[in-house]
Amino acid sequence: MTGPLPLHPLGRTGLPVTRVGLGLAALGRPAYHNLGHGTDLRGRQDRDAMRAHCHAMLDAAWSLGLRYVDVARSYGDGEAFLASWLRARGRAPHHPVVGSKWGYTYVGDWRLDAPVHEVKDHGLPTFTDQARQSDGILGRHLAVYSVHSATADAPVLRDDALWDALAAWRDRTGGRLGVTVTGPAQAAAVRHVLAHRADAIDVIHATFNVLDPSAGQALAEAHRAGLGVVVKEGVANGRLTTRAPDSQVGATLRREAVRLHTTPDALALAWILDHPFVDVVLSGATTVAQLRANAAAVDVALDDDARAALGALAMPASTYWSRRKALPWT
Repeated sequence: MTGPLPLHPLGRTGLPVTRVGLGLAALGRPAYHNLGHGTDLRGRQDRDAMRAHCHAMLDAAWSLGLRYVDVARSYGDGEAFLASWLRARGRAPHHPVVGSKWGYTYVGDWRLDAPVHEVKDHGLPTFTDQARQSDGILGRHLAVYSVHSATADAPVLRDDALWDALAAWRDRTGGRLGVTVTGPAQAAAVRHVLAHRADAIDVIHATFNVLDPSAGQALAEAHRAGLGVVVKEGVANGRLTTRAPDSQVGATLRREAVRLHTTPDALALAWILDHPFVDVVLSGATTVAQLRANAAAVDVALDDDARAALGALAMPASTYWSRRKALPWT
């Protein structure tokens, strides 16, 4: 990186963020479905070791200039790890900006071999309970609270009583509301939010990468409507790194990365940052080395040859999501 990352407002929220942020999905619980996650954390998967490692990653992110951190109720002890780091470092609210999510419950019991790691429930009782927990842990640091992984046909997007409760939380805390979308019909989910909930929320999260760019136009519409846009799965759970299992994907990434004097993961994230409607792309790094490589994306300038080569890697959204679902938790 050539210098400090510049700050810019997260859509109409005005919250000061950087274009790369840190996601804690791989850092708050011992198992996750990133390629190589188990190897990266081997020997550091008890709670005390993971807390120390998460703190080290947050220190590295802060030193690199990243000013957005994403967590969720389902990320094991992720909220608690983040809160203890914020207290230990004396960070003021919104420095960094913190976003969390509700709607999944972690049930893995800190086991690598748990048959189920998280359970989805977008009902009003779950929101009430999880909002109480998130508020108690993160307090005034919680800037954005989002519905976690809504699909286009999800009842949560149509539950007026729930949205009344979300609005009450917003008015009581001064926080902002967001929606994270998931699945092969992400674009439809984003457009439903824009048509029916645009006045209620300020931030939209979606998967958007070279393998599944299908939400791009809808995210551009959200950006034009004033919503902050946060991108998750920028390296497709490790499939757009040196660990890429697909020969065509891996070969293309390596070739273009060498030509542009960068790494495959930085190149994949630079492709996302090449789209001006993206406010923040999350690094899902497990190690400091991965985080540094991800953050270097801000200095990668794509040319037309790289855009064409990476654009050719797109696959049908249904294929992307079926392959994602098959990834093991390690």
